Amino acid sequence: MTHKPQFTGTYTAIVTPFRNGAVDESALERLIHLQIKAGVDGIVPVGTTGESPTLDYEEHIRVIQLAVRFARGRIKVVAGTGGNSTKEAIYLTKAAEEAGADASLQVAPYYNKPTQEGLFQHFHAVARATRLPIILYSIPGRCAVEIAVETVNRLAHDSVNIIAIKEAGGNVDRVNQLRAVLGPNFTILSGDDALTLPFMAAGAHGVVSVASNVIPREVAQLVRACAQGKLALALRLQTKFYPLFKDLFIETNPAPVKAALAMMKLCDEELRLPLVPLTPASRARLKATLTACGVLK
Repeated sequence: MTHKPQFTGTYTAIVTPFRNGAVDESALERLIHLQIKAGVDGIVPVGTTGESPTLDYEEHIRVIQLAVRFARGRIKVVAGTGGNSTKEAIYLTKAAEEAGADASLQVAPYYNKPTQEGLFQHFHAVARATRLPIILYSIPGRCAVEIAVETVNRLAHDSVNIIAIKEAGGNVDRVNQLRAVLGPNFTILSGDDALTLPFMAAGAHGVVSVASNVIPREVAQLVRACAQGKLALALRLQTKFYPLFKDLFIETNPAPVKAALAMMKLCDEELRLPLVPLTPASRARLKATLTACGVLK
């Protein structure tokens, strides 16, 4: 693996705004333009935060097409096209490639709990079906399986287009382990806003962020400070926004971030079942935190 780290920096796991049960395309365009203006490096449409489990295939592909169109090459578009069926993941990934996405985020197959060999065969098959760079996504809290360090290493050496991993297991030592095995050129991204600073201190290259839906400029500033070794600045930003990083997960993502965006009048607070809006108590706490952090007046 001689390639340089790719897809470094801040990638916003962008919400999919809804209005009256349909994708709100004008709100999506507005949100993407705000991300570009704020200086993020890219967006990740139709990931977990984009409510991919409740979008049908047509909607899923449409959101990717819209994201590419609205971005217009100014930032990278990393399409969430994973699935717990290899056939489905290949279908969505090919559609994302055709739509002009820059890369694919491939979550570990969830619910069916494949073995490490099953994970290897799954990602190997997806990688062979596309020319897109692939970012693996390990999030055992949602998937019930972790992509083992050995499996990541095997995949990185097996498939030239598997170039990165989003680490969302909450364990900074995984960054050390991956770095030791894969060297400096395999991209590691934090999958948890609150852990971006410690992950980058251990050798990660950036974050796939939920919080940057709300504070894109500040998250990008934090990531740049970490990358440039400006630890004092990074720590100031981490300390200021840590309460928001935590409270955006006060209930199941993306209910809190959609509530925050609705308070900011950027999109409707509309979710699809089985997700439901925040309880009044959680909403009050989130509003207080947004106000304390200077997001709301």
